[in-house]
Amino acid sequence: MDIIKRNFFRLLRSGALNEFITLEPMSAFKWKRLVQMVMAQKVSAIALKGIKNHQYDIELNIPQEQIAELQNDTGAPQEFPVQLSNHFLNKRLKHIRENEPHVMDASMDTVEILNIIVRNVGYMLNRGISLNGIIELGRYLRTKGDKVDFVKLDDWLQELHLQHIAQLLGSILVAVLEFEQDEVPFVRKLEPEAFKLTMRTINHTAIDTAKEWHFRQSKSGFVRNNSAVLRRNLRRSIRYVGYAPLETASNFVNNFARSLSEIEE
Repeated sequence: MDIIKRNFFRLLRSGALNEFITLEPMSAFKWKRLVQMVMAQKVSAIALKGIKNHQYDIELNIPQEQIAELQNDTGAPQEFPVQLSNHFLNKRLKHIRENEPHVMDASMDTVEILNIIVRNVGYMLNRGISLNGIIELGRYLRTKGDKVDFVKLDDWLQELHLQHIAQLLGSILVAVLEFEQDEVPFVRKLEPEAFKLTMRTINHTAIDTAKEWHFRQSKSGFVRNNSAVLRRNLRRSIRYVGYAPLETASNFVNNFARSLSEIEE
């Protein structure tokens, strides 16, 4: 990991988890690149808190103009609905949420961490790994993990066919935010691709495709498609299909169908 990414993750760990690891001095150009990464990942508020935590570090040499850029950043993470693309799995998810408050050993903290995992899965399949979402998961484990029924969570993840992809999310916490594996009880074994996939997201931050079209009808009536968007979505689906086959396939098909339905008249 190069110095820019080392400082990047140290700032996030400081701002999100109050872990203080000395930042390394960098050139103005490298700080600019780090700030670009922060803004692309929608974690400016977390990075600013990290900078404030390190404001008295003797060797902290981040240019004031870069701090100002973070302060002026109004970009917010895209909200994803806490639901699954697969119709049958989403029905199971709804049943879990509706049924849990009425059982004797009800654990709404466990429902909440399940919701965080599902939201992360949705973002991952549509935009790539969300560091904001990963940090939210990590914070919850650190602050409320002792209230989570991990046996129940494991049963739910198996029922929703999300155990493998949840394990990937937990492995990312270990790989880049340096969690201990025993802090993430739903990780039975570390996923070897966790670090590589996270670095890919950082290096190739997906362009927000919210306003991009997949298919568009021309004035002559012919339908044209945005092949770049389709290829990107297909590559992402292939990348994650081994972790959640049913949900990944359903997500791709749903996006494909939605694109067709939005053909301009």
